[in-house]
Amino acid sequence: MPSSSRKTIYLSGPIMDEHEGVAREWRTTAKKLLGDDFRILDPMRRKFVDRQVDSANEIVEFDLQDVRDADIVLVNYDKPSIGTSMEVFYAAFDQGKFVISFSPFSFENCSPWMVRFSTKILPTLEDACTYIQNNFGPNCE
Repeated sequence: MPSSSRKTIYLSGPIMDEHEGVAREWRTTAKKLLGDDFRILDPMRRKFVDRQVDSANEIVEFDLQDVRDADIVLVNYDKPSIGTSMEVFYAAFDQGKFVISFSPFSFENCSPWMVRFSTKILPTLEDACTYIQNNFGPNCE
């Protein structure tokens, strides 16, 4: 499949106050599972430092640009995160994107906002990647 026809996925999930290894680990797995068939936008590719005034606006604007550039937003909803929640709302409500979340929380323990603005919430990253492959992968065209 030519790379120009591949759909683009943005990897949304906690970064601030997250141990860097944890923030990178699931994204690395997602890239392994989806990278052959999709273009992946990983916000961890940038080297900004949280809590610095001169980086704050850049962090947000680059992340919002990634959301605009994506066809699908894959969300790690393993804990509450203001930035992740803002990206989900922006992607779904403002941009009309498909938002596929994965979460260890039962439906009853999910935020109503995440339920409302996630197109689908699945229990694991692997389940979410399979859902994306089955519904948006190269065999779906």
